[in-house]
Amino acid sequence: MEVKLISILFFFTIFVAAHSLQYQTLTLNSLPQLQSLSWEPQLSSDNENTLSVQLHHVDLLSPSSFNATPHALFKLRLQRDAIRAKSLSLLSASAANSTGKDFSSSVISGLSQGSGEYFTRIGIGTPTKYVYLVLDTGSDIVWIQCLPCAKCYSQSDPVFDPSKSSSFSPVTCDSPLCRRLDSSGCNNRNKCLYQVSYGDGSFTVGEYSTETLNFRKTTVSNISFGCGHDNEGLFIGAAGLLGLGKGKLSFPGQAGSRFGQKFSYCLVDRIGSAKPSYIVFGESAITRNTIFTPLLTNPKLDTFYYVELTGISVGGTKVPAVTPELFKLDTEGNGGVIVDSGTSVTRLTRSGYIAVRDAFRLGAKDLKRAPNFSLFDTCYDLSGKTQAKVPTLVLHFAGADVALPAANYMIPVNGEGRYCFGFAGTNGGLSIIGNIQQQGFRVVFDLAGSRLGFAPRGCSY
Repeated sequence: MEVKLISILFFFTIFVAAHSLQYQTLTLNSLPQLQSLSWEPQLSSDNENTLSVQLHHVDLLSPSSFNATPHALFKLRLQRDAIRAKSLSLLSASAANSTGKDFSSSVISGLSQGSGEYFTRIGIGTPTKYVYLVLDTGSDIVWIQCLPCAKCYSQSDPVFDPSKSSSFSPVTCDSPLCRRLDSSGCNNRNKCLYQVSYGDGSFTVGEYSTETLNFRKTTVSNISFGCGHDNEGLFIGAAGLLGLGKGKLSFPGQAGSRFGQKFSYCLVDRIGSAKPSYIVFGESAITRNTIFTPLLTNPKLDTFYYVELTGISVGGTKVPAVTPELFKLDTEGNGGVIVDSGTSVTRLTRSGYIAVRDAFRLGAKDLKRAPNFSLFDTCYDLSGKTQAKVPTLVLHFAGADVALPAANYMIPVNGEGRYCFGFAGTNGGLSIIGNIQQQGFRVVFDLAGSRLGFAPRGCSY
């Protein structure tokens, strides 16, 4: 299968730290030709207690998506990202106002299909059928499309047929699993029904069931999941969603005791990566160079991974207006900062964003400004340049200072040398650390230790 290389992929960035803490040097080079995806799960370690499967970029998943222009694809991605960020903020506000063995799977990015999500490939059923699932730390329910379809969207793999799996088992209406669902029902055959709606209007409806998931040499049995017979909206390419949130019905919530309640991922380059990376479950999810910050608990919402952001430095200096109070999670569940794999662009409360943006603009005053792009209001024309110095940026979490590579906040938005400062403001109280800013780090979720970690250069495993 031949993959067309789109113009936005003619640029990739290698960022090298400059001699001072104030600036980083950006070097522009061209990308090698991408190859079509030939996926084979592989172990990343000889350790019998660790199983990991390759992570790939979604550009290799569906080459037909290249029919659209890169400019249009990226704008669509940002539009969807804005909807997701708003829905997470509304969910947080709504909640605040209400009363084994180590194993792994591959992950790929959704850029080429106008999607900010990353994807993982796992097996389901007996015999095993491999499918792509959206990887999402901002939701709990695991679900896939199932036959018969009242309505199913287009996916890369054949739709799962539960009648052909010997390990498939429907959940009954009186089961404790059914009662744990936020939105459940019952049909006339005493089978539990589920429904999940997302902020962009997408939804999935079907029977709640249990099934075996396969991570090559490791199987995890009796995982409850939604077998979706009516699935509509902006789910692109993948067969469903692997919920990795903190809730009890998420995959870590169900299978956590089998892998020590630890998992980690490293997100590959959003504009194409020839090298694989991995999502890992178990003790081997934690690498030696990981720095940790405590996980916070929202008393009103257990899905999100909250952390304490105490400040941000630009150009080697802490931005004075960016104080811990801006990001405080209060006792009613308002505010706070979450780390989310499904949101692309980091959102900061409006006043915090403006302060960080203005500090960046001051440090980058020698660069030629360019027109705004979508939600980005600070863009630069770097056409004709081979290098450009940009201010450094450090996120200060409680107990952990995370220095971002410039590629994580200077984002190419077209193939003509326009780069934008890759943060955005939000009018809601919730701030979100998005996947572009996480790129290249191994992000560690240690639920047993109630901590979240970052390991730089974490995609080689």
